[in-house]
Amino acid sequence: MQPRDRRELGAIFAGGALGTLVRAVLSELFVQDPTSWPWVTFGVNLVGAALLGYFTTRLQERLPMTSYRRPMLGTGLCGGLTTFSTMQVELLKMLEHHVYGLALGYAAASVCGGFLAVYAATALVRRVRIRS
Repeated sequence: MQPRDRRELGAIFAGGALGTLVRAVLSELFVQDPTSWPWVTFGVNLVGAALLGYFTTRLQERLPMTSYRRPMLGTGLCGGLTTFSTMQVELLKMLEHHVYGLALGYAAASVCGGFLAVYAATALVRRVRIRS
């Protein structure tokens, strides 16, 4: 087994700490009612999906490969910012409060919106011409 690069793990940690801090601050500023649309989680998940599409495409296709940008930005920052587990808890709370339509709409919008955000960001990066 190949030893892990501690600098790569440090990059993931730094990105994850930043993403988690941003999400935590937003969650504290905007407290969520389980019977209404969870805008903070929805927003950070869509922004995180768009950033992941942007970073992945840009770092793989447009910039020279490095060992640390992609782990820090993709795995760390986007992983810390987005929160699938919070979305699941929010869906469960909606179901417990019998707001089934809201739960279904939130689940569908989150999945579809995430895919669209990744697609749009990837398309945007690929649309920009590379200067020679």
